[in-house]
Amino acid sequence: MKEQVQKIRNRYHYAIVVFKEMVKTDFELRYQGSFLGVLWSVLKPLMLFAVMYMVFVRFLKFTDGTPTFAISLLCGTCLWSFFSEATTMGMQSIVNRGDLLRKVHFPSYIIVAATTMGSMISLGINLLVVIVFGFFAHAHYTWHVLVVPLNILQLYALALAISLLLGTLYVYYRDVSHIWEVILQAMFYAIPVIYPLSMVASYFPMVSKIMLLNPIAQTIMDIRHNLLSPENIPTVWTWINNPLLSLVPYALSILLLWLGIHVFRKHCSKFAEAL
Repeated sequence: MKEQVQKIRNRYHYAIVVFKEMVKTDFELRYQGSFLGVLWSVLKPLMLFAVMYMVFVRFLKFTDGTPTFAISLLCGTCLWSFFSEATTMGMQSIVNRGDLLRKVHFPSYIIVAATTMGSMISLGINLLVVIVFGFFAHAHYTWHVLVVPLNILQLYALALAISLLLGTLYVYYRDVSHIWEVILQAMFYAIPVIYPLSMVASYFPMVSKIMLLNPIAQTIMDIRHNLLSPENIPTVWTWINNPLLSLVPYALSILLLWLGIHVFRKHCSKFAEAL
């Protein structure tokens, strides 16, 4: 057993070292030259939350009537900011690091993984802020918090899968960035981030269930449910009565990750030539 572990370490030691250095460098460069530095990773989602809260909650009255809606909105904003940032930067990572890819020999998937992991660090900082605010915003922390790391892992896997797919396409077609920007905007309003799921259910009950079959929406709702308030925030398991149907978004997540890895591995050997 020890020999097998040692073989694995020896095989992936170089890749792990490169990955760590890229994550460190990418995170440092992200805030290089700014006065507040890493504090922007906290301030940006807070500022976005403040705007959304004033417009959608105070002005348009988007609320589910529960005391946890405000903190749920903050949490959803942080999660969506991570997904949007990770997929956008992951898509551009191969092209942006093309010079390094041509000069140094290492697995190209490390570039995409390191870029998305930089966004993951920002998400971790943001979720700490959400937890602290939760103590003052009626959040109900239960044993469900123990499941949150698995939910976050699923969200990261989705972001990585899409980044691998988009990163491959972006090497050959730069138009992909503009298309993805439009898709992100449409998806933002198509999933319950700024509005409660109950608002959709009151007018279109079937549509609200279909929305949760989207793995992005399912993951965000699962994290909110398990982290903030299991009794107030619905999830795919409480909203859809069919257990097999509730497994659909999880199966789609696995399928999407497999597809991303498969497509990336098939074309990665030609990246240096294409760039």
